[in-house]
Amino acid sequence: MKTIKTEEAVGHVLCHDITQIIRGVTKGPRFKKGHIVKPEDIPVLLSIGKDHLYVWEKDEKKLHEDEAAQILCRLSRSEMMEASAPKEGKIELTAQCDGLLKVDVERLLAINELGEIIIATRHNNIPVKKGDKLAGMRVIPLVIEKELLKKAEAIGKKEPLLKLLPYKKMRVGIVTTGNEVFYGRIKDTFTPVVAGKLKAYGLTVERQIYSDDKPENILRAINELLDMGIELILCTGGMSVDPDDKTPAAIKSTGARIISYGAPVLPGAMFLLAYWEKGERKVPIMGLPGCVMYAATTVFDLVLPRILAGDEVTRHEICALGHGGLCFSCKICTFPECSFGKGV
Repeated sequence: MKTIKTEEAVGHVLCHDITQIIRGVTKGPRFKKGHIVKPEDIPVLLSIGKDHLYVWEKDEKKLHEDEAAQILCRLSRSEMMEASAPKEGKIELTAQCDGLLKVDVERLLAINELGEIIIATRHNNIPVKKGDKLAGMRVIPLVIEKELLKKAEAIGKKEPLLKLLPYKKMRVGIVTTGNEVFYGRIKDTFTPVVAGKLKAYGLTVERQIYSDDKPENILRAINELLDMGIELILCTGGMSVDPDDKTPAAIKSTGARIISYGAPVLPGAMFLLAYWEKGERKVPIMGLPGCVMYAATTVFDLVLPRILAGDEVTRHEICALGHGGLCFSCKICTFPECSFGKGV
């Protein structure tokens, strides 16, 4: 840094806070460290008694923290995200809609490993609401080497580090299986739970079909929903390995591509995910285990937002849920603001 006459300080970066005291009115920082001096600041600085200032020496090889933060913002931001103005060298991104946040974790790590640069985000594949904070970014020093930012740009130039996928308005159908419900021996308490979770995303159940435990009848019900143009099919009941539980076999009989039958998630181990495909049409089919009916948060809550955002789920990603896939069944559930399902 260097000392400079205040009248010659326009465009320079302050190295320290400058306090202004007006008796009975204010006492505190009038200009913060890192502030870029503007022409209108000169009379104020002189009135405070600052005839000279400590400023960073201008260097064509360096960037001010605000300029650097704007570069990091461009690397991170995509559609449906609002960026704040730089404040003390930091920029924050917030969601402009409800949706699924996608984070390129590998490239995020590569940029943070450069040193003197930080981009902090929410977890990958987390559902967010409009107005939620998504990420914050800044550099550590007041000024930073341009060359370091060029390295960050080289890592991030392909596409933004973050994406926000809005939820789709999908047509949903349910196949409720089980002799006990089909023959009226017990009341269907599963569907109201599923309908409540769908309602949180602005969806309703367009068609519900009851079936006994015969696989051919379950298959007929699924095909009926497919023929109607249903875009998401949820099958409840009959998902265990008991001899009478035939739902997985019926789903497979549709010709759907089974992604996974079983998930390393508790609760939710007997979950099934498949995709039925015909031409350009792709319909997710989920077999929901009984835990969805009684547990506050399960594997269904982890996968549903991704399905509704049109984000295809792979077997590898289902397996990766094992890291963070243990729910603590807290008395007061704070999901998704907890560790559950944060493995991917």
